[in-house]
Amino acid sequence: MSVRHWITAQALATAMLAACPAGASDSASSRQLFAAAESGDAETVRRLLAQGADTGVRDARGRTPLLAAVHGRQTGAARALIDAGADVNAKDAINDSAYLYAGASGQLEILRMTLAHGADLRSTNRYGGTALIPAAERGHVETVRTLIDAGIDVDHVNRLGWTALLEAIILGDGGGRHQDIVRLLIDAGADVDLADGDGVTPLQHARQRRQAAIERLLVAAGAR
Repeated sequence: MSVRHWITAQALATAMLAACPAGASDSASSRQLFAAAESGDAETVRRLLAQGADTGVRDARGRTPLLAAVHGRQTGAARALIDAGADVNAKDAINDSAYLYAGASGQLEILRMTLAHGADLRSTNRYGGTALIPAAERGHVETVRTLIDAGIDVDHVNRLGWTALLEAIILGDGGGRHQDIVRLLIDAGADVDLADGDGVTPLQHARQRRQAAIERLLVAAGAR
């Protein structure tokens, strides 16, 4: 082997050896960031980010560390990641994002953080629904109020043919929380006559389910 070729080969080998520890370190850093995010160790999250950890790294489920924190209901860790520029709209393999999941699960503080950092109100989940629809279904009154105040479309229709109003009635229990949500949606201008894919209106659904209080709200709003 010539001296020139030997020098080139040595340089290449040196570069490859130098790259391997860095790659291993990056992988370890990512694992540590996910673990800290899921467990709510905000201090470790901030330290790893300061050392250059990537907020956009993904796990096997397509989640970012931020979405992992939201899944774990870890508000402090989520705040650290959002403050560092984590994408609140980045979706995983099943079309959840930090914003969508916070809304659906009623994590109001995290939801407000995502709204303050560019949450896309038109973003939809795997059912084609906005954050408002599952929030209405699950009885998250303040979440619904917050999303309405943010300007979300109250009449968005998901792939099931349901609006937030329909879902609050069809999948709700007719109790106080769902009554409050129906009232909020009506006050926000929701179309009380917008039927589902089978042509059944919110009023008809309420009557079928014997949700008398919601029926009265709808009738007072002019529902047919």
